[in-house]
This record gives sequence, structure tokens and C-alpha cells, in this order.
Amino acid sequence: MKSVLWKGIGFGLTSGVITTLGMVIGLHSGTHSKLAVEAGIIVLAMADALSDAMGIHVSEEAEMEHTTKELWETSFFTFISKLLVALTFIIPMEILELSDAILASVFWGLFLITIFSFYMARSQKQNQYKAVLEHLFIAALVVVLAHYLGDAIYEIFAT
Repeated sequence: MKSVLWKGIGFGLTSGVITTLGMVIGLHSGTHSKLAVEAGIIVLAMADALSDAMGIHVSEEAEMEHTTKELWETSFFTFISKLLVALTFIIPMEILELSDAILASVFWGLFLITIFSFYMARSQKQNQYKAVLEHLFIAALVVVLAHYLGDAIYEIFAT
């Protein structure tokens, strides 16, 4: 149970943070609309959580190394963790002005990645700082690319 729990949570959490941050930053840059960002978070939370749960289910099934129960447990934990993590990004949107909410979302996402990466590396007796920096680099890259992509989309379609 522990393996399927952490596999599902780890996949759901990291995918939830990185996908949601990319979408939040991109929608903000492309629309400057709080409603668009909030709607995007909610739609993404449900659709991408289901998609990732299905993806990990099929991927694990293809390995032919897991019981049916393990497959469904991993899928369930992936779905729940991705859904809940993505939905946490609604909180800053509801309590802060959009620009402050975007900044808070970035910090929140990077905090979650840092904590989870540190914990997982430590539990596997790996270099915690290397794991954290590696994962933060990827998350930061997504944020930067999403920002510039959103800007480009705004320039192309809003003019």
C-alpha cells in the first residue's frame, strides 16, 4: 500500500503543481482575467486529474507487475492528490488581487515541490538539495515558458 500511495501522491502532487502553475501563469499573461484563471484552475483540476489517473493506470498496467488492487489504488491516489493540489490554487485567487494571487501561487507551488522533493529524496537516501534544485528548476522553467507563451498569445490574438 505504501508504494502505491506515494507513487500516486508523488505523481499527482508534482503534476498538479507544475501543470496548474503553467496554466495559471499562461492564462494570466494571455488574458489578464481573474475569471479565466479561476475557471482554468477548476476545469484543469478535474480534467487533468482524471487524465493523469488514467495515464498512470495504463502505464502501471503495461508493466504487468501490479495487482488490480494496486493499479486502482495508484490511480485513485493520483486523481485525489492532483485534484486537491490543483484546487488549492483557487485560494489565493479568491482572497488576493490577481497580480498578488499569481505571485502567491508561484510561491505556493514552489513550496509544495520543495517539501515533497526533500522528503522523497531523504526517504530514498538521495541528495535532498540536488533533488530539490532539479525539481525547482523544472517548475521555474515551466513558469517562465508559460509566461512568455501567454504574452505571445495575447499579442497575436488580442491585437
